[in-house]
Amino acid sequence: MTGPAAAGHRRLRRGPVAELRAFLHAALVAPVTRDHAQTDAAFRRRRVVAAVALLCGSAVLAWALRIPPGDPAFSWATFLLAGIWSAGALASGPLHLGRAHTRAGGPDALPIVQSLALGGLLVVVFALGAVVVAQVPALSAQVNAVLDHARVGSLGLIAAIVAVNGIAEELYFRGALYAAIGRRYAVTITTAVYALTTAGTGNPMLVLAAALLGLLTGLQRRVTGGVLGPILTHVIWSSSMLFLLPPILETLA
Repeated sequence: MTGPAAAGHRRLRRGPVAELRAFLHAALVAPVTRDHAQTDAAFRRRRVVAAVALLCGSAVLAWALRIPPGDPAFSWATFLLAGIWSAGALASGPLHLGRAHTRAGGPDALPIVQSLALGGLLVVVFALGAVVVAQVPALSAQVNAVLDHARVGSLGLIAAIVAVNGIAEELYFRGALYAAIGRRYAVTITTAVYALTTAGTGNPMLVLAAALLGLLTGLQRRVTGGVLGPILTHVIWSSSMLFLLPPILETLA
């Protein structure tokens, strides 16, 4: 048996571990073919715009996460932050949705199913981590400090804020900033910068979460060449954590 039929037969014989390994390789390791080259002038302009947006966004983020829970200023600050990230991304130059490998080995497709699966895996990892964190008062206090905003006021509004900011952050960090760095160290640098922007909050658990999320979405960006995959994964993860973390921490505390 040769050709596509043989490839399909081999796929059917894979065990769950082999399936997971193949999925992660296609989603996070092997880039799709694309040509998103920029002119030197466009590259320099993107760097300037990205730098200005980063300075403004980092300052607003540090301010927003230090606003006491229940203060109406929190909502305004976070929507302002989303506006800064989005404006900086769109003003920096062209952004791309990206493409993903298909299981059948045919033409590349939009990274939708792949990103939904990655988002689900990330939720499981963080939920298991929350079980451990709940047993350590010092760590659970850091996580609860972030979740306190979700416990006061409208949960629907907080969910909207989480989703909007997730989209805006990916447009900027895995869109504009990633393209402004260059290909060789883009994943490493965008992950580090993304984590460091949260350092001003003084919350180490938030910094750790940003580093893990930034690494995963950075690898997605490198593979797909666009922002759609990182956006879907980010929104699934952040929205799920909003609803899952509070009951996990409260039940196991």
